[in-house]
Amino acid sequence: MKVFKFLAAGVVAGTMLASCGGSQPPIESVTKAELDSVSYAVGVSLAGMITNAQLEGLNYSEVKKAMQQVAAGEQTYVDPYQANEIINNYLQKVQMAIGEKKEKEQAEFMAKNKTNEGVQETASGLQYKIENPGNDLRATAIDTVEVHYKGTLLDGKVFDSSYDRGETAKFPLNRVIPGWTEGMQLVGEGGKITLWVPFNLGYGANAASADLPAYSTLVFEVELIKVCKAEEKKKK
Repeated sequence: MKVFKFLAAGVVAGTMLASCGGSQPPIESVTKAELDSVSYAVGVSLAGMITNAQLEGLNYSEVKKAMQQVAAGEQTYVDPYQANEIINNYLQKVQMAIGEKKEKEQAEFMAKNKTNEGVQETASGLQYKIENPGNDLRATAIDTVEVHYKGTLLDGKVFDSSYDRGETAKFPLNRVIPGWTEGMQLVGEGGKITLWVPFNLGYGANAASADLPAYSTLVFEVELIKVCKAEEKKKK
């Protein structure tokens, strides 16, 4: 979908570039200043799509040439179908390279982190440290937990925090990332745990938000305020 939007934006931009020629307004009610403003806005939008699609480093003279040829109805080197295929193949190559790099960085970090005092690792690769064990009541994968938490990236950047919002959060453990589902069963109610979640137990190759890029290893500090047992909810 991103690729089609990207190409569509390119066609629009190319049409404007070609049809406007010397930056002359296409209709009398449009001033040159307005046209310049729209032209700049198209550039900003197109650049944003290029960045989001991880297409940085393009040869913009070639981009401009292709847009002008399309807008002028001239023969292009590739048709739209081939263009999408070329872009998709390139993006797959970039994603694979990024994934391999991130996987290596994560493996190095987790290997070192595992040697820190109190840090344990499960069979899935999840690492955790019990800061406070809490009581004997523990959640299962079908229960809901009420928590206070802070989520950061490995560089310490906070991407989510219930503390910042000033209120606790409730999550059914079967509707969150696998690292949370597993990790929150390792501490008792009233306890506190730190989780180091590898990206395969988090959001994987997907960017969850602008602050949470693809292949992110996640760190959570979590206070388990309350365990809401699924069985008790059914009785009510």
